[in-house]
Amino acid sequence: MTADVLDATFAALADPTRRAILARLAAGEATVTELAAPFRMSQPAISKHLKVLERAGLVTRGRDAQRRPCRLEARPLKEAVEWLEGYRDYWEESYQRLDGLLRELQGEAEA
Repeated sequence: MTADVLDATFAALADPTRRAILARLAAGEATVTELAAPFRMSQPAISKHLKVLERAGLVTRGRDAQRRPCRLEARPLKEAVEWLEGYRDYWEESYQRLDGLLRELQGEAEA
């Protein structure tokens, strides 16, 4: 994954409205009107959020007669998760050190 794609993915995920849109699209495609319904914002504002998601490759828009349904594209999310996985070993090692310290402190407290 290139740094630009990763940057765009994380930038898109930084906004709670965009995360909510992605969560909705995980359940199936939806139009802009359907995506705007639960929010207190205009359709143009939702469209701006969708453009950010599209630029990040997280959403595509199709054409179904008069409808233009939006669809989730999960590949960039998978790539972001794979990037984050690289830090799993670091955190696991840190937790193991913390567990060891806690056991040591509990042993001292019992003595």
